[in-house]
Amino acid sequence: MKIGTSRRDFLTMAAGVCAGVSGESARLLAAEQPPTTADTSLPQISLGPYKISRLICGSNCFNAGSHLSIFVNYEMRAYYTDEQILKTLRRCEQVGINAWQGSGPRNAQLHRRLREMGSQMLYLAIDAGDAESIRSLKEAGCIAIAHHGERTDQLFKAGRLDQVREYLKKVRDAGLLVGVSTHMPAVVEEIESRGWDLDYYMTCVYERHRSKEELEKLLGQAPIPVGEVYLPMDPPRMYRAIRATGRPCLAFKILAAGRLSERKQWVEEAFQQTFAHIKPTDAVIVGIYDRYSDQPAENAEYVRRFSTLSKTASR
Repeated sequence: MKIGTSRRDFLTMAAGVCAGVSGESARLLAAEQPPTTADTSLPQISLGPYKISRLICGSNCFNAGSHLSIFVNYEMRAYYTDEQILKTLRRCEQVGINAWQGSGPRNAQLHRRLREMGSQMLYLAIDAGDAESIRSLKEAGCIAIAHHGERTDQLFKAGRLDQVREYLKKVRDAGLLVGVSTHMPAVVEEIESRGWDLDYYMTCVYERHRSKEELEKLLGQAPIPVGEVYLPMDPPRMYRAIRATGRPCLAFKILAAGRLSERKQWVEEAFQQTFAHIKPTDAVIVGIYDRYSDQPAENAEYVRRFSTLSKTASR
């Protein structure tokens, strides 16, 4: 931190490293003019009867879940009032992003408000609640629910993956599209081997919640327990699982929860590498923190540039 910079200024700049920042610092981004383009279309995939843009707006930044630090979370919470979230989502729609993904009652109610404003945005949820929770999401206009990834992986490690299947049956009975979110390629492989009734996966390209013992086995020692560990070996493993299934996959945390957002080159490379290794029938979910730049337009442009790189399934 340079001399004379206040703690508030530092925290505000730190918040700029959330997913999708495309400059070398928040200060530089604030001075940049947002890109303009006459093309507001985006490539789309099929998800059940719906056409979904290959770029989906994530909600971690909206919900002050940076996966970076508590200080960044504070800045996101201060910025993303309900009105600002709605403004950001309307901007997403303007640049061709026609879907967003969220969780919890607040996001569901915001989607209800968005629809009342005349928006055509589609809403995909993650959840692991009861039938009442599923009903509430449907009433808010949700079209699809994926079983929450954290809970999925916990149950998988405990040998209780069948509990996920029982939840999915409730989602199907409610008339919604059915998905599973996970951070582990092994979960995708296991579900595929069992032939579950499933419409899509949400696939984190980083397995970010390894235990201390698992990290010691992989690295020889566990890092200092501050924050989360993102390993470069992880994306190729998840990409293989993505290409091995014929079902659509929605890849998320492609920017390592903002850790690759420090430089424009890193952001560009992350989008390029992801689309080069997923299928044409897959999409990405990227959190947006547009306090310093027009991230909806920036990210949409990356998708237009790189979506043609996608490969067909490996089987």
